[in-house]
Amino acid sequence: MSIPTTDPAPTSSPAAAYAVDRDTAERLISGRVRIETELAKVIVGQREVIEQIMIALLAGGHCLITGAPGLAKTLLVKSIAQIFHLKFQRIQFTPDLMPADITGTEILQDTASGRQMTFVRGPVFANMILADEINRTPPKTQAALLEAMQEHQVTASGVRHVLQEPFFVLATQNPIEMEGTYPLPEAQLDRFMFNVVMDYLPENDEVQVVSQTTSSRPAAIEALFSGEDVLQFNELVRRVPVAEEMVRYAVRLASLSRPNQTGTPDFVNDWVSWGAGTRAAQFLVLGAKARALLRGRAHVTAEDIQALAAPVLRHRILLNYRAEAEGTRVEDVVKRLLTATPLPVKAS
Repeated sequence: MSIPTTDPAPTSSPAAAYAVDRDTAERLISGRVRIETELAKVIVGQREVIEQIMIALLAGGHCLITGAPGLAKTLLVKSIAQIFHLKFQRIQFTPDLMPADITGTEILQDTASGRQMTFVRGPVFANMILADEINRTPPKTQAALLEAMQEHQVTASGVRHVLQEPFFVLATQNPIEMEGTYPLPEAQLDRFMFNVVMDYLPENDEVQVVSQTTSSRPAAIEALFSGEDVLQFNELVRRVPVAEEMVRYAVRLASLSRPNQTGTPDFVNDWVSWGAGTRAAQFLVLGAKARALLRGRAHVTAEDIQALAAPVLRHRILLNYRAEAEGTRVEDVVKRLLTATPLPVKAS
């Protein structure tokens, strides 16, 4: 495959920069099969879920994973962290969890120069954070992740503490238990690149899961890449070229979800109280670049954008009471948006 590059650094020749990008792309493409093989040791099925989480990882975005208990959400995230040799931390969100339990706190310690306040880092100082059942903790504690997710830093007592790169947050939430839960604020939801829905397996896959987990211990996951590899993949994804008409298509797809705007479809005005913002279009394009790379292409197609419309938009479109009364789901709105949005036409 041919991977165009942006202008190289002054000390690098264009040929050298091209060779580095081509080598990185080939490692990623060839590594996809190996990643799937390693995950198959512990995870059965869920191919679409795995692909979406992989795309978010390659694009440097965070994921919200929605699914019923017992679907191996935690196991999947931990296994991906092992494959990429990333420092993994699981934070169990509970009603009594405090912000300092996530970011860290200052304590008074005796030192050679006397007593002084020392910052003790919290579990957020890792490469991959699993925020388990994030909707079980109050918004004040949920907000403790906002700065870390957006700025990749933590501020304590006016001091800025930079998080180690790469840094990803994968949060899980249970859609069926509403008692004792706190819906995530829209500002925090918008920080998640994808809302990945993890559903029950088909019967044959579920039989395989039960057979495997009741007969032997799972095989050890092999580390295939490193954190430095992930950073290289993140940079490579951003250098994948995308045509203007594809960017415009992503922007229109997001903008048509906003009610009471010029050109908004009638079904959006009828069912939607709040639509997707600019960050949705950004994530559609960025995710489409990563998806194209995984498939061995160095260009983005409309299919790439369409395939990611649901995970990007489902947590950014807020339905009104009329939609709920009529039994309309966000997925229904996204499908109609894909039909209503004109396909991209190459500029002459």
